[in-house]
Amino acid sequence: MSIETTQLRYSVPGAHCDHCRQAITAEVRKVPGVRDVDVDLDTKSVRVTGERLDDAAIREAIDEAGFDVA
Repeated sequence: MSIETTQLRYSVPGAHCDHCRQAITAEVRKVPGVRDVDVDLDTKSVRVTGERLDDAAIREAIDEAGFDVA
């Protein structure tokens, strides 16, 4: 039995620099099931890839990093 990989995308308007990218990535990687985090500063979006992703936990991790999720 294989576990399906899921991809979630979030808009994070306040992300604008490498420090923002590092902070968001560090917090979101702590969420169980997360395999990859891609923070795109140009589009101010965060793409999270993994298995059995918990949307609320990812939103909380982004908040913990100091950013609002639009």
